[in-house]
Amino acid sequence: MSIYQRIKELAKNKNISIRELEHQLGFPNGTLQKWVDNANSQKLKKVANYFNVSTDYLLGNGERPTADLDDLETIMMFGGKPVPEEDKQTVLEILRRLRDARDHK
Repeated sequence: MSIYQRIKELAKNKNISIRELEHQLGFPNGTLQKWVDNANSQKLKKVANYFNVSTDYLLGNGERPTADLDDLETIMMFGGKPVPEEDKQTVLEILRRLRDARDHK
């Protein structure tokens, strides 16, 4: 799946058109349609942040757009270094509480 196809799928899931997405991100019309196998890195980061997914996902380096909270190996990095084992459960509990608070708004 190309970068553009992944973005198109994310936009569809969010009920937003590609044109509206480009407008909201301040991109010229047609920018995203040109992204088949490569993209401007700064703009790619902007799209990833908009959809709350990783740039790796958009580039095709993963099947899931985001990590599951129970996937400790994926989410337990900070500053490019692994979180110490003794801190993982604390971090996981904080993330669960934040997710639950957000889901109950």
